[in-house]
Amino acid sequence: MRRASIRGLAVAVAVATAATGLAGTAFAAPSAGETRATDTADAQGTAVVRAARAAAFAHAAATGVGQGDELQPQDVLIDPEGARHVRFVRTHRGMPVLGGDLVVHLTKTLAYAGVTRAADHTVAPSGAKAKLTAAQAEAKAAAVAKGDAGAAELVVDARAGASALAYQVRVTDSDTTEAGSRTVVVDAVTGRVRSNTPDSDEFLSPKLIDTLRERGETLDPATGTAPQAAGLTAAPLAAARYPQTAKGTGTSLFVGKVPLTTTRTAARSYLLKDPTHWGTETRDAKNKEQENFARGTKFTSTTNKWGNGAVSSRASAAVDAQYGVVQTLDFYKKTFGRKGIENNGKGARAMVHFGNKVANAFWDPACDCMLYGDGDGDMFKKPLVVLDVTGHELTHGVVDATARLEPTFVDTYGNQYGEPGSLNESLADIFGSNVEFSANNPKNPPNYLIGEKLGLDQKFLRRLDKPSLDVLEGTIDYWSPETYYTEVHAGSGVSSHAYYLLAEGSGVKRIGTVTYDSPTYNGAAVKGIGRAKATKIYYRALTRYMVSTTDFHDARVATLKAARDLYGQTSVEFKTVNKAWAAVNVTSANVPPAVR
Repeated sequence: MRRASIRGLAVAVAVATAATGLAGTAFAAPSAGETRATDTADAQGTAVVRAARAAAFAHAAATGVGQGDELQPQDVLIDPEGARHVRFVRTHRGMPVLGGDLVVHLTKTLAYAGVTRAADHTVAPSGAKAKLTAAQAEAKAAAVAKGDAGAAELVVDARAGASALAYQVRVTDSDTTEAGSRTVVVDAVTGRVRSNTPDSDEFLSPKLIDTLRERGETLDPATGTAPQAAGLTAAPLAAARYPQTAKGTGTSLFVGKVPLTTTRTAARSYLLKDPTHWGTETRDAKNKEQENFARGTKFTSTTNKWGNGAVSSRASAAVDAQYGVVQTLDFYKKTFGRKGIENNGKGARAMVHFGNKVANAFWDPACDCMLYGDGDGDMFKKPLVVLDVTGHELTHGVVDATARLEPTFVDTYGNQYGEPGSLNESLADIFGSNVEFSANNPKNPPNYLIGEKLGLDQKFLRRLDKPSLDVLEGTIDYWSPETYYTEVHAGSGVSSHAYYLLAEGSGVKRIGTVTYDSPTYNGAAVKGIGRAKATKIYYRALTRYMVSTTDFHDARVATLKAARDLYGQTSVEFKTVNKAWAAVNVTSANVPPAVR
């Protein structure tokens, strides 16, 4: 049964046309960049949070905030045109509320302008008291996740259209996931397992891995190096204070020889840590399932030259990882002014050689870092450290720091389902492909293909122009009611396709070395507005108007709001957003009914 359709569209002013289904406050013309409240005076940030919290309680009918609720700010964004957006997580009588997140929107004068909320119902659970003890919940979680249970915490589970008292338990060393940990939610009254989800975002789903094994297909990406760029050798010895910034060279597995900014710690000692990117660093997990970055082994060099372009050097994969992480940070900084994955001015982290023959790559919130396995040596011959994989996985970190989109359910094999999870995978593909365009590396030409360097027989894993060309995962081009039951990587095609149509338009088009031919559900032609504008719209929608339960119809409204903010409601950009979603069969007319 489909979950209740959760809508976050309550507003205070200016209702838009019924044709778009959009409501909200229109803001001024676009301006470059954005400001986080922590970048401004503390008093200003505090005032914005105070005003947003007061507005949430004052407009309880719209926000759903009620007696016993407390709101903790997670992010405060101040738009160039003056609007403020405060993202809150909620507790109810001291208990964290799963699915209780919301974003309160304010005008420049701190007046209430609307809300985007995950739960469209009261989050207070029924008066029933817990019948399970914490110890019983921990035992249940350990049994279903096949690992070591941590302490059970009482929570309110407000997901899936209802509220219930529950225990949340993190299970480490789980035998049911490659990256080791899962979060299990157990009903405190009935003992039923309400959810059992992996904490990491895996690039390759269990379903895809099974498909590849059935086909007898191996992933053995071609490697190669480029001529060394001039001026990238280690700096000459000189009297100096350490540590200091240094310029080195890396010979990668997939992107040739690349410049690396490192840390010089002594006259002949260098550390693979980039001071110019907030201390971004890559370490070696030493083939242990190590989720504690501090325990990873540092990569050091006496020459400031790293890797040899082959797996025989443990540093080769580290070069790809460090380069990919830095390029991803540069994309987010140059394009949106975002300072780090969590927009907090802190570097990103990666560990290569994770686990014993792990054939995957992950964004791991527990580690707050990227983890790369070496492959299993059988079907997966090399580490999954290609550039768009890194851009994809680090974007999961950006989503975790903003909307926290989650799968709706997970099957017994670890495959994830539900539109919020599909949207998460889509955003990772969209921004991951943009990382390639931003890097513009001739050894990894930018395109709208994902995983084209993995060595697959179909020449890519997924693609944005016509997602259904991915026969391995069965990715879909258009929305239907069955999308809710589609594995998240396959379901990602809906919004990825909408993005491509918004950026490039429908029909045949040659971009770089790739020919694209994007169809539409309704047969109508769509003229794109350009990748830069489309990307800006999707990012603004993610950071301002998406929450943990946002589905594709919510995403349509979120991107319309973002286009309205940036370009105005009568603009070509706004109208094209509407056309692009209609072209993948997401419209105001076919919003699914709430079915409980």
